[in-house]
Amino acid sequence: MRGKRVGIIGVGKVGATCAYILAMNGASHEVILRSSSNPDKAKGLALDMSQAVQAAQVHTVVKHAQNASDLQDCDVVVIAAGSPRLPGMNRDDLLLINAEMTKKVVQEIKLYSPNAIIVPVSNPLDAMVYVALMETGWDRNRVIGMAGILDSARMAHFVYEQLGYGAGQIRCSVMGGHGDDMVPLPQFSTVAGVPLTDLLTWEEIDNVVDRTKKGGAEIVSLLKEGSAYYAPAKGTSLMVEAILSDTKQIYPCAVMLDGEYGYSDIVSGVPVMLGANGAEKIIETTLNKEQAKKFEKSVNSVRELVTALHSKGFYS
Repeated sequence: MRGKRVGIIGVGKVGATCAYILAMNGASHEVILRSSSNPDKAKGLALDMSQAVQAAQVHTVVKHAQNASDLQDCDVVVIAAGSPRLPGMNRDDLLLINAEMTKKVVQEIKLYSPNAIIVPVSNPLDAMVYVALMETGWDRNRVIGMAGILDSARMAHFVYEQLGYGAGQIRCSVMGGHGDDMVPLPQFSTVAGVPLTDLLTWEEIDNVVDRTKKGGAEIVSLLKEGSAYYAPAKGTSLMVEAILSDTKQIYPCAVMLDGEYGYSDIVSGVPVMLGANGAEKIIETTLNKEQAKKFEKSVNSVRELVTALHSKGFYS
């Protein structure tokens, strides 16, 4: 019986760290790294990781893909390839550059791993999920974007900082797009099962929410070069593990909506049950008026990105 195979396309810090986590956890039989722009880097990282798993006495086989065909018959493919937003680059510039890259990568996945589940990580995340769905024509359960787990983890960290206790017991819920348009859900956030609203004032919660929205920018400003990668990589690995192990875990993920929350034909972050078939169920939570309004704003922001793709002739 063939073991599970995970392809990682893009070997920057997020892709490489995700590959390392999956390899060391033994989540799959094979982890395959691919970089079309720097195949030697992928080869070197695969060699290094392979030696690491030998030291840890883990059974994972780590390889590099010299060509797209080497990613044959993967069960899950993570797309971590993409350009960061560079000085002088506006949002549409980044959108079109990464959309072109995602389009090419997805065409290769469709050819060589036609039964895979795709996990896009590149930004702007919701738009990249849309591109992957348009290019494959696959059912929406097979293309699932990672962002909500990252945003929830950031919120949990800031809750811990505000409280000063509860590390490892904090569960936060976030919906909507990644970044300023995310919709934190304090009423569904808990510390050891205790509602967050019982532990913090609304002023303190608002402070947590504000820091969560700016969480990525805060890290960028401190690093001076580059951006966060440990937390995004861990969030991605959790999704992959849930799919490979069919755990039915519920995580906030970016998926195409089809009537849920009153929206269709648009991608947004919502609670999703992950299993062997990908996004097996979308969970509809009850939003208050303010949260529903914020979610609408988030959805409309993604629509603007999709409209930009169409207006640039990306899709007719």
